Amino acid sequence: MAYMVMEAVARVKETIKKLWRFCTTPEMISYLVFGVLTTVVNIAVFSLCHEALGWGWELSNLLAWLLAVVFAFFTNKLFVFRSKSFRLRLFLWELISFFGARLLSLGVDMAGMWLLLDVAGLPSLAAKIAVNVLVVIINYILSKLVIFHQKK
Repeated sequence: MAYMVMEAVARVKETIKKLWRFCTTPEMISYLVFGVLTTVVNIAVFSLCHEALGWGWELSNLLAWLLAVVFAFFTNKLFVFRSKSFRLRLFLWELISFFGARLLSLGVDMAGMWLLLDVAGLPSLAAKIAVNVLVVIINYILSKLVIFHQKK
């Protein structure tokens, strides 16, 4: 029994070490930094349009998404995944696939905002922040595995 406990503890320690190594890679750190900045762009534009200008949450969210995606594309391309090529064919592939993947996360974003705002009645800023956590995770997975997966 003690041996099984020691084995389980050793597996947990190894898993924590692997997770730490993954989270502290230069790519992950830069993704987190630019992810935070993209989230700031998204939330700031949403708040400005929705709270300050009085626009509906749907239009505010859509404009915030668009500006955040443009910002995220260039920062992810150049600084996170270091895809420096601007050859037309490759650039168009990255741009179209990036926006396509972000359309999926836009669906999650809009559905999450509807659920948290219209159904659950959360304040708009709290809903926006909560939904953005899920969206950032989805976006990283899609960017890493689909869009910028090849060394350019």
